[in-house]
Amino acid sequence: MSRFTPSFIFDLDGTLIDSVYQHVLAWHDALRTVGIDLAVWRIHRRIGMSGGLFTNMLLRETGAELSDATVEELPRLHAEAYLKRSESVRPLPGAEDLLTHLTEQGIPWAIATSGRIKTAQHAIEMLGINPDNQIVITRDVVTHAKPDPDLFLAAADRLEIDPSHAIVVGDSIWDILAGRRAGSLSVGLLSGGYGQDELERAGAYRVYQDPEDLLRHVDEVGGR
Repeated sequence: MSRFTPSFIFDLDGTLIDSVYQHVLAWHDALRTVGIDLAVWRIHRRIGMSGGLFTNMLLRETGAELSDATVEELPRLHAEAYLKRSESVRPLPGAEDLLTHLTEQGIPWAIATSGRIKTAQHAIEMLGINPDNQIVITRDVVTHAKPDPDLFLAAADRLEIDPSHAIVVGDSIWDILAGRRAGSLSVGLLSGGYGQDELERAGAYRVYQDPEDLLRHVDEVGGR
């Protein structure tokens, strides 16, 4: 009997790329531009979910009222503010080595991010990933982003696997929830700022510090 090998589906920001706080500050700038001055910690708690849901939740929390046109403008303002900070973004420790290890072991993997290609492109290039040869799913190609499972389901479809044969790796509770809804096992990383207890309560069955730590223990999640 042949050995079963799972496939891996990775989130991008905070999971492979050290970019969470650049996104937090970019959303802070975008919100201030439209008249909402929100504490950055409140913004951080929403990073990882879709931009539309993110905006709706913040407006609900603050009681602010914005026109539909302004709400639609926010993602563009965020993207512009983020790209101004993109030069400070770096791969997380072990990210490239982890992807190289999986490739050398013949273990399929894909990336599925709530970001659109405009903000994700720079990070993808830093990791040395060619989207023509590797599966990268962005917000542009699905109807709903996290915590809906669409991104991970699309990645599993491109990998030609049942979602239950995938291990989703993410840094936020929204990644873990989306992974569970897709029917996949989920692994959490602390590199996005969420605590181990939060990730485990959301459904992560293993939690590691960052990609480097995951690589050291990859046999624990089937990545021999």
